[in-house]
Amino acid sequence: MADQIPLVDYLVLGDNPHLVARECEQCGSRYFGRRNACAGCFGTEFKTVRIPDEGTLETFTIVAQAAPGIPVPFVSGVIDVDGTAVRANVVNVEPNPDKVTMGMKLRLTTFPIGVDEAGVEAISFGYEPVG
Repeated sequence: MADQIPLVDYLVLGDNPHLVARECEQCGSRYFGRRNACAGCFGTEFKTVRIPDEGTLETFTIVAQAAPGIPVPFVSGVIDVDGTAVRANVVNVEPNPDKVTMGMKLRLTTFPIGVDEAGVEAISFGYEPVG
């Protein structure tokens, strides 16, 4: 298997891929990526927490126009994962408002997005319907 790298630093690859967030130790607010201070309480102490793999689609849009080279249409959404808002594409579903509904149950999935000249494969994530 080729070497793999995650597209974002909060995606953990391996046998059980998952997301991690930085959680404010003072108020519990969660953020993806590095933070110097909490936007909620200005706390500066954070711990890394694992984000559950399943959530609920809170809102979405079907994107019909994107940058050159990005296939359209696709579904972009906000998924509530145990109180943490995750912005991600909804994948493995037809980008049609009859097929995508707010409140639908989703789970994390990963997929390759390209390989560089050294053979390193970049891996991204999205959420797909459960069941």
